[in-house]
Amino acid sequence: MRCPFCYDNNDKVIDSRAADGGKVIRRRRQCLACGKRFTTREMVDDNVRLTVIKKDGSRMPYERVKVVKGLEAALYKRTVSALQVSQLVDEVEEDLFRRGDKEIPSLDIGRLVAGKLRQLDAVAYLRFASVYLDLKDVDDLIAEAEDVKASTPPPPGPDQGALF
Repeated sequence: MRCPFCYDNNDKVIDSRAADGGKVIRRRRQCLACGKRFTTREMVDDNVRLTVIKKDGSRMPYERVKVVKGLEAALYKRTVSALQVSQLVDEVEEDLFRRGDKEIPSLDIGRLVAGKLRQLDAVAYLRFASVYLDLKDVDDLIAEAEDVKASTPPPPGPDQGALF
């Protein structure tokens, strides 16, 4: 590792720690030539390229940005933070990479996203499902909405006070 100060290639590791939930190793180094300290980060190389098989049979490289854009469209004017969206996409990617497949159908990605989105926001889930899960007509959408409504706990009544 080259020192960012003197560009010498001789250093020693002073401290190593896991960061970002164990996804990254942070190393504190000291240059043996100039004595200055600097930090490096190591992570697993993402070169394990995932190919998405589209509905028409064409293949494209997986792009996280496309998943995020689809979620942003479904979450438009909903009270879900950017951090929650990022965490949802992280969970989806972990599930995808855990499979170990090099190619995955876009419908499988849509189902993974929809499943996680359903737990996060029911309205956004219905928006997402209407496009990405290929609901054919209004009856399919109504059936899905009734299923979501049946599985969602009712809000507390007006006679029930707040816990805190």
